[in-house]
Amino acid sequence: MANIASAKKRATQDVVKRQRNLARKSAIKTAVKKVIVALEKGDVTSAQLLLKDAEAQISRAAGKRVLDKNTASRKVGRLAKRVAAAKRTAE
Repeated sequence: MANIASAKKRATQDVVKRQRNLARKSAIKTAVKKVIVALEKGDVTSAQLLLKDAEAQISRAAGKRVLDKNTASRKVGRLAKRVAAAKRTAE
């Protein structure tokens, strides 16, 4: 355990920050899962709406440095690619 006051404070801040980051990552995983489930059901229109929500959450996490910007870009790109492929197949 830290002895210096500032180190104690940083330790507390790290715990709070870790919980917040875990919550954000969990929300992203849930949003991505919703898009994938919609695609598996064949519901392309709801998948497109859910994609916008997932993309927003991923971008927000990248802005807050929860995810690396390249990781966020890759996640969004792969998800958008799946939705676009499903849309082409549905037409």
